[in-house]
Amino acid sequence: MRNPIEFALVLLALCALFYMAHRYRKRAKRVERNLSDLQAEEDRVFDFLHGIGAAFSEGVRSSELHRLLVESAARILEADGGAIYLANKDESVLTPTHISKGCVAFVDVPRHIRDQAKGDENALWSYLQLQPVTRDSPGIVANCWRNGEIVCINSGEEGLPPEVSAIVGPLIYRHKVLGVLAVQMQRGNPHCDSKGLKVFRTIAEQSAFALYNEAIYLEAGEKRLIDRDLEIAREIQRILLPEADPEFPGYQISALSLAARQVSGDYFDYIPLGDGRLGVAIADASGKGVPASLIMAMCRGVLRREAVEASTPSKVLQRVNHHLYPDIKEDMFISMAYMLLSPLSGEICMARAGHDAPLLYRAAAKSVEQLRPKGMALGIDSGEVFNRVCGDFRFEMHPGDCLLLYTDGATEALDPSGMEYGLDRLAEALKASAPHGSAGVIRHVAQEVRQFTGNNLRQDDFTLIAIFKK
Repeated sequence: MRNPIEFALVLLALCALFYMAHRYRKRAKRVERNLSDLQAEEDRVFDFLHGIGAAFSEGVRSSELHRLLVESAARILEADGGAIYLANKDESVLTPTHISKGCVAFVDVPRHIRDQAKGDENALWSYLQLQPVTRDSPGIVANCWRNGEIVCINSGEEGLPPEVSAIVGPLIYRHKVLGVLAVQMQRGNPHCDSKGLKVFRTIAEQSAFALYNEAIYLEAGEKRLIDRDLEIAREIQRILLPEADPEFPGYQISALSLAARQVSGDYFDYIPLGDGRLGVAIADASGKGVPASLIMAMCRGVLRREAVEASTPSKVLQRVNHHLYPDIKEDMFISMAYMLLSPLSGEICMARAGHDAPLLYRAAAKSVEQLRPKGMALGIDSGEVFNRVCGDFRFEMHPGDCLLLYTDGATEALDPSGMEYGLDRLAEALKASAPHGSAGVIRHVAQEVRQFTGNNLRQDDFTLIAIFKK
C-alpha cells in the first residue's frame, strides 16, 4: 500500500460494500418473509374457497356451513373467533346461526346477564346464541346492518373489551343483505388495518355468495319434496276417481277429467246402488290445487256414504251439506249435481247444488236445452235455506238423447285474446257430436275446447260426463 490515504479509502470502500450487502440481506429476508406471509395468506384463502365448494358437493347442513364461514374467516385473519348473523326472508330480523365459544358480545347485553356471566362463563354464550337483532337494536351487529359498511373496531370502542379489536361487515349479494359477519382479534393483530379490511371484504363476498347458493339449494330441495308429495297426492286422487266408465243397461256413459295443477278440485263419480240404480255425481270445489282437492276428497267420502242411505238426490245433497258445512271455511264452497239413473228406463231424477246447469240434447228435435233445477252450493248455509231450495227434478231421456255434465273449466276456458269458450259453443259442440254416442261427445268437446284455447285445456280444472240413451 503506497500511503495511508489509499489504505483508508480501500477500507472505507470495503465497509460500504459490507454495509450494503448487510442491508440487502436484511431486505431480502424481509421480502422473503413477506412473500412467505403472502403465500400463507393465499393458502388460507384457497382453503376457505375449497372448503365452501366441498361443503356444497357433500350436501353439508346449514349449521355446518355457517360454522365453516366463521372459522375460516377467523383462520385467515388470525382471529380468535367470530359470529355470523343471518337475516330472515323479509330482512326484519337477524338471527345468530353460529357464534364461536368464548366470543365477545357483538350485541348489547343486559347488565344482569353480564353479572351472571362472571360466575358462569356459559351464561353469556347461551344468551348470545338466542338473541336476535333488529335494525333498531343497539350494538355492533345492528350498527353494521344499518350502515352497510365493513369496519375495523379498535380495542375499547363500541363496548369491546380493552384487549379485543374486531372487523365487522355485512354479507351482501345482489344488493340484498343476507346477514352480518364479525371476527374478534387480540389488540395489535396486524390484520386490523386497510389490508385486513380488503381480505375481509373478499371473505364477506364469498360468504354471501355461499349463503345465496345455500338458499337456492334448500329451496330446490324443498320444491323436490313438494313435487314428490303432490305426485303422491295426484296418484291418490286418481285412485279415488272411477277407473273406467260403467256398463249400465240402456245407457252409454263416458267421462274426462283434467287437473289444472298436479291435483284437482273437480270430482266425478259413479255409485252403484243396491236397487240396481246408478248414482252419477259431478262437483267442483272453489279454487284449485291442494286446498280444493282436500275438500273434494272429504266430499267424496260423505257423498258415497249418504248415497246409500238417502232415497232421493235432494236428500243426498241435503245430508252431504249437513256434514260438510261445519268443516268448510267461509270463503270455500262446493257445487255439485247428483242424479239417479234407473236401468233400461229413461227416467232420471236429479238434484243440483249450485252446479253449472247440464245440457240435454234432444234427438227428436235436434236441439239442446238447459236443465235448471233450483239449488245452492254446498257449505254456504247450515241447511235452513239449503234444504228449502234443493229439490228433485225428474225428466226422461229417449233413444238418441244425450246429457252433458261439465264444470266451469269448459265454459270459462279462454282463447289467446281472453275470450271465453262459453255456453253457446259448448251447446253447439254437443249438438254436433251427440249422434256419435257418449265417447264421441267427450272426444269432440275436448278437441273443440283445445283448439279454442290454443291446445291448452288446463287453464282450470276441466271435467265432462256424457250420458247417452241407447
